[in-house]
Amino acid sequence: MPRSTEELLNALLEGIERELPRAVALRRRLHAHPELAHAEEQTAQTIASELPVECITVAGTGRAAVVGAGKGAGATGSDAAPVAVRAELDGLPVRERTGSPFSAGGATMHACGHDVHMAGLLALARAAHGLEQPLPAPLLAIFQPSEEAYPSGAEELARGELASLAPAAVVAAHVHPELPWGTVALDPGVVNASYDSVTVTVEGESSHSAYPHHGRDPILALAEIVLALHAQVGRRIDPLHPAVLTVGQLEGGSAENVIPERARARVGLRCHRPQDRSALRSLVEQVVAGVAAAHDCRASIELVAGEPALENDPAIVTAARKLLAGAGLAPAVEWRSCGSDDFAFFGAVAPLAMAFVGLHGAEGFEPRPLHHPELLPPDEAVGAVARVQAVLYVAAASCVVHSG
Repeated sequence: MPRSTEELLNALLEGIERELPRAVALRRRLHAHPELAHAEEQTAQTIASELPVECITVAGTGRAAVVGAGKGAGATGSDAAPVAVRAELDGLPVRERTGSPFSAGGATMHACGHDVHMAGLLALARAAHGLEQPLPAPLLAIFQPSEEAYPSGAEELARGELASLAPAAVVAAHVHPELPWGTVALDPGVVNASYDSVTVTVEGESSHSAYPHHGRDPILALAEIVLALHAQVGRRIDPLHPAVLTVGQLEGGSAENVIPERARARVGLRCHRPQDRSALRSLVEQVVAGVAAAHDCRASIELVAGEPALENDPAIVTAARKLLAGAGLAPAVEWRSCGSDDFAFFGAVAPLAMAFVGLHGAEGFEPRPLHHPELLPPDEAVGAVARVQAVLYVAAASCVVHSG
């Protein structure tokens, strides 16, 4: 007899509690040995050794495993499509300053909570495997490589192995230091922005700085381009629509008394709406070309399209919010940001839902932003993330069963 949604969640939560000591120890091991995107070999091997079932390699260094499929304990006994739960493998090129006894102490760090996400998903997968009754849908545990760098691991998965695995939904939980401990931000619609990276190159004519009229100054042109880009965002995009343009890197020149031949800038574009994404791209092209021409310089841009905006499925969100209290959690205030996550690429394969797990106010947690060298979620965050992952899995599975 199929168990109710609440019974399934309670069984998973009980299993997670039993798995937490092992999961916390795993989190510390993962935190102590972070690896950069596209190089997560040791991390992937550690994950594979902890999974309760055999896994496959995906997207180069990633791993995926189906729990609750086939015969025996934990089998679904149905033809339901799996529900995928995703965690990320990679660290960041950040030198850690947390002072933690299990810090890596090198130039790479888990500064975005990926170690917590992986440990939480391992706890959930082991709990699901240990159930005596069938799951309503198989749990597809995805440990995705290269979330922090391009080429994107999620994009590669979405175009390759994930399509053949055919999940009915893909869900994920992400820690966030700005949300209160014990709360979860889980809202329908767009919750994260799209992202595009643009390199602007301005070509001028070199000359001695004492005789600027003999040259054409690309640095001056680029400086005005930077100012004009920021100004035009506020005049081209509806102020009620989230949109952010950031010039994060400038490069040009070798000495103060030489006007160089070229100068470069790297620009990030973020927004929530596809129309605004197109408008931002056009804005950059027009401003760069126009300002460079006014300085009698030549300019070019190279755009690398990143992830689309992340849009949460309303049905999964509604079902999950009803289950939060049963997991000892409360909904946070509405939370949407111009952060971006390549998790959004999975939207081309199945409905999505990402929840943000609060850290602010947790015992022993020093508030620091994501990607900060002093960010260190407490061990208790492993259990919080695992419980949210369980809520999302159960909610998505209930939607799959009802839609079938």
